[in-house]
Amino acid sequence: MPRFPRSSPFVQQLSDRVFSQLAERANSQPGPVYPLHVGDTYLEPLDAAKAENQASADHPGLHKYAPVQGEPELLRAIADKVERRSGVRPKLDDLQVMPGATAGLMVVCSALLVPGDEVLLPAPFWPLIRGIIRARGALPIEVPVFDRLGAQGLEQGSEPSFDPAEALEAHITDHTVAVYVNTPNNPTGACLTSEQLESIGELARKYDLWILADEVYEDLYFGPTAPRSSFTLPAFADRTITSHSLSKAYALAGARVGYTHGPHEVMQVIRGTQTFSTYCAPRPMQFAGARALADGDAWLSRTRKLYASAAKEAADALRLPTPPAGTFLFFPSKPYRRAGESTIELLERCLEAGVMLTPGSASGSEYSDWIRLCFTCVAPADLTAALERVAGVLLES
Repeated sequence: MPRFPRSSPFVQQLSDRVFSQLAERANSQPGPVYPLHVGDTYLEPLDAAKAENQASADHPGLHKYAPVQGEPELLRAIADKVERRSGVRPKLDDLQVMPGATAGLMVVCSALLVPGDEVLLPAPFWPLIRGIIRARGALPIEVPVFDRLGAQGLEQGSEPSFDPAEALEAHITDHTVAVYVNTPNNPTGACLTSEQLESIGELARKYDLWILADEVYEDLYFGPTAPRSSFTLPAFADRTITSHSLSKAYALAGARVGYTHGPHEVMQVIRGTQTFSTYCAPRPMQFAGARALADGDAWLSRTRKLYASAAKEAADALRLPTPPAGTFLFFPSKPYRRAGESTIELLERCLEAGVMLTPGSASGSEYSDWIRLCFTCVAPADLTAALERVAGVLLES
């Protein structure tokens, strides 16, 4: 039990600098620095979803507290959206609006985890999930998965016969309580197949595990067919809590609106946990989110085309395979490093050329020699300029 002046041991490893240790150097770098380390977008959201278009005249009491569960207008829009995307309509009472998927996953972990629990964490992963698990005193068990998948548009290092469920099962102990499933994956863009997901679901049933499904990139796919929503698979039923966000697909990262759904009993617990966390998501932006979900299908279709073009341009510039989904390239640094050069030293050279990238260690302890690049965070002309600079460094040999 920590006393003054110490803090909780569970949070001492957390940092607000999870994305790059190069940030301070970037601030002092002369000339423009293209921020390809940030998972964001250059796009403005749908007009009806912009903050300036949420008016008090249209929404009396706009600046009051929202209901803890969420605004009814947004809850209905969420149910409609989930049904359009997945073919399954969740019950309104089993939905919970969150202040973004980050807060949503923190609330879910607060509701489900106790110190000493273990959560299987397929790697590489979204950088913040490891800290969210640790903040509960639980242990993230990192299992390399997404860089080993075959036939997912990730030829480098892929293993066509690799079985994700088998790899995860090898790390299960008496303390394992949950498995985190993020597909399409941040940072690789890889998508688990329905068969692979079914195997993971059966594994969860065999060992009585919760499934924490992260569907943040569900709409950012570049092929003709949307990836299967993991929570719709029979093996995922009754044990899956799914988190969604409006940040990535709808260009509303600053709005801090996401949503979670799952089995009725646990959603009541999650709602209670949310009450004692942030209480509610920002009310004005809930109305913005409702408009994005209800009216944004055409906008989203155009956005996918723009992102697909950016993904191909970035991959071609670095002579990499184009990812099938997401907003990132994730690739090993070894082919680009000089003799005796570390990954950080390579990233420092990229920074000197005016481009900031993320070291792969943010996405897993076994990925210190990998690099993450976001191809959606700057406008097309700036992306072309940034890629020319990066390619000049990485492909110099």
